[in-house]
Amino acid sequence: MSDVTRPQVECGKAGLTFVATPIGTARDITLRALDVLRDADVLVAEDTRTLRKLMDIHAIPVNGRAMIAYHDHNGGAVRPRLMGMLKEGKSLAYASEAGTPLVADPGYGLAQEALDNGFPVTSAPGPSAVISALTIAGLPTDRFFFAGFAPNATAARKAFIEETREIPGTLVFYESPKRLGAFLSDAAEVLGDRKATVCRELTKKFEEARRGELLELAAYYQENKARGEVVVVIDRNRSDSVNAETLEESLRQALQSMRVRDAADAVSKAHGVARRDVYQLAIAMNKEIRDGGSEDA
Repeated sequence: MSDVTRPQVECGKAGLTFVATPIGTARDITLRALDVLRDADVLVAEDTRTLRKLMDIHAIPVNGRAMIAYHDHNGGAVRPRLMGMLKEGKSLAYASEAGTPLVADPGYGLAQEALDNGFPVTSAPGPSAVISALTIAGLPTDRFFFAGFAPNATAARKAFIEETREIPGTLVFYESPKRLGAFLSDAAEVLGDRKATVCRELTKKFEEARRGELLELAAYYQENKARGEVVVVIDRNRSDSVNAETLEESLRQALQSMRVRDAADAVSKAHGVARRDVYQLAIAMNKEIRDGGSEDA
């Protein structure tokens, strides 16, 4: 049986509303979000301290309402209590710490269980770091893929990035400022030296959008440590426009004066093709050129 569109949650009626909150500037919250936070019977938040501060800024009193923390570490234990409140006919508002709930934020399990139990679920839309970054990155926005956070370990991170290589759209990642340089370097190796934009501290006083190619950006952030929240936007795969003959000819010329690794680096950057692919081709061509001699790799 197919699902149906449910009505908007109204004050005094049982239901769950996900409330998008500012990612930086407090005034970015919507008027409807303020209405929901003012009228909900129960306030649920990823971080209740952050929500309380936001409500104080906008002069919305708690008025003795229950304010319940719900996050990745306690979701399983808290959901039964929240379902019980919905069954009692109460309206719940859930706010992430910053941005849109469920977008790299907890809430999916809560939404799914509420829907499974027949309660209306709706959204009070608003700020999103993904959309804000796409808006200012200067890269195509007609198609994009949000990948979220990459793993910490190098091998796992490269495998994660590899999964996005052939996606025909702009790629969006969240990243820690501490790992930014390593992430950009790995992305260049796996994806090729594509155009990219590093967006930092979106909507805040020190907002920055640094544009360049992945290797250029990797070198910059390995020397200059980033601060604050980071979104990395990477151009789509454009290697289809480079045929095998063009790559081979470029490599053949490069190998006349460069070592295998250097030739692969230069050609992958010139054509925007993943370095690992070019490197494997360079090894094979080098063997052919040298008639089975030793590799200068």
